[in-house]
Amino acid sequence: MALVVAKFGGSSVATAERIKNVAARLVRRHNAGDQVVAVVSAMGDNTDYLVDLAHSVNPNPPVREMDMLLSTGEQVSVAVLAMAIEALGVRAISHTGAQVGIHTDDTHTKAKISHISGDQIARDLAQDKVVVVAGFQGIDSRGEITTLGRGGSDTTAVALAAAIHADLCEIYSDVDGVYSADPRVCPKAHRLDSLSYEEMLELSANGAGVLQLRAVEFARNYGVVIHALSSFVEGPGTYIKEAEENMESDKMEGPVISGVAHDLSEAKITLRHVPDTKGVAALLFERMAELNVNVDMIIQDVSHDGMTDISFTAPLDDVERLTPACQQISDQIHAEGVEINTHVAKVSLVGAGMKSYPGVSAKMFRVLADVGVNISMISTSPIRISIVIDADQCQLAVRALHTAFGLDDASDGSDSVKVVR
Repeated sequence: MALVVAKFGGSSVATAERIKNVAARLVRRHNAGDQVVAVVSAMGDNTDYLVDLAHSVNPNPPVREMDMLLSTGEQVSVAVLAMAIEALGVRAISHTGAQVGIHTDDTHTKAKISHISGDQIARDLAQDKVVVVAGFQGIDSRGEITTLGRGGSDTTAVALAAAIHADLCEIYSDVDGVYSADPRVCPKAHRLDSLSYEEMLELSANGAGVLQLRAVEFARNYGVVIHALSSFVEGPGTYIKEAEENMESDKMEGPVISGVAHDLSEAKITLRHVPDTKGVAALLFERMAELNVNVDMIIQDVSHDGMTDISFTAPLDDVERLTPACQQISDQIHAEGVEINTHVAKVSLVGAGMKSYPGVSAKMFRVLADVGVNISMISTSPIRISIVIDADQCQLAVRALHTAFGLDDASDGSDSVKVVR
């Protein structure tokens, strides 16, 4: 008997028929002897609908009220799924995040989980129930409903798995695992059997949309094994776990590069002709922190005649509110001005193998040069190289790198999948 947390995304529960399919899957798992906790997102595009609804009545809706509104989407899903499970003859109970003791800080729309009390879930499981929990939400110290940000149901699932010491956390979505690149951009991408936490962290942070970054961080910190699967087809999926568990007996060493990620959701901000004096960078990025802006890549050019340029990338969604702050700082330090480029892409090579293989960056830059891609920013970690390029060249860059580093799918289709009915 295993204790399993299974998370189902919005596409998995988008219709009544799909909810019935999820219920049947959970009942089969329960009847096989497992204890099952399901974490569910809002149905289909319901969250987008609610966001649009809020902005139709208020262009700048209060964040507290946004959390009140958006949390209702998951409450619909869990109640209907629990009903569907009961219809199949198995006892089930639905809960909000607050009811199962998911406690967060008080940052509305981007709350972070502080702790989880697993007592209610333990009581429900002891009564042989399938427990269905609303993802994406919690409660702060004042009793206010909070939400965890986009993709927050992944974080709910992994955090719950850690709190109740689950044997496995299954993440079901509309894709059958993690791929070496986005198949919509790179048709030759292939599914990866397994990845280390560090590799998945880099892929998630740099545009791979299968798993939320914070969920992978939770998994790494608490040793939760994640199995990424499809709700619609049966297949082996992708495991995310400790690096030493990824070793394959028939391979002496794994591939140098595991995947190519891309991200079109960032902007490049540059402060031109900035005085190269102490405290200028601190002033800029302290202000970004105050605005709760997640700054990604940062580059400061070599100083000439006591002046330099400072460039950084940040989410497109934050550009509207960071622009006035950057302009204010530019005026304060007597810089030449602020340039904002919203038409950029970040492309990243990720692979634990690059720690041991010199020349990866040289090969990457040569490949891009040969296909005419110009690089404006570069950032690295021990297992990642990221570049910023023009958005129009993103697809070209991803495909060229995927081919050059031997990631193109050469399978004969024997690793087939079976449609779930």
